[in-house]
Amino acid sequence: MSTFERLGAILAKDYRIELETLQLDARLESLGIDSLGAVELLWSVEDAFGIKLPHEPVPLATVRDVVAYIDAQVAAQATAGSAQVLA
Repeated sequence: MSTFERLGAILAKDYRIELETLQLDARLESLGIDSLGAVELLWSVEDAFGIKLPHEPVPLATVRDVVAYIDAQVAAQATAGSAQVLA
């Protein structure tokens, strides 16, 4: 399952967004997700993806931004985990 599909499942469950209409370029605001909602979304992302996100705010305007952010965090944490195993 791709990051977009997994994120879509979260959005469908938590925000009642129709998966059939979800587009990568959809703005979070247009989906009814304000800045507080984005923080809540990232908490759900942490749980669903088994990652720990930094506490610094990140500008996430679109679904594509969220997908790219998740992918970058997953890759960074996988790399950090591999480096710890090798040490």
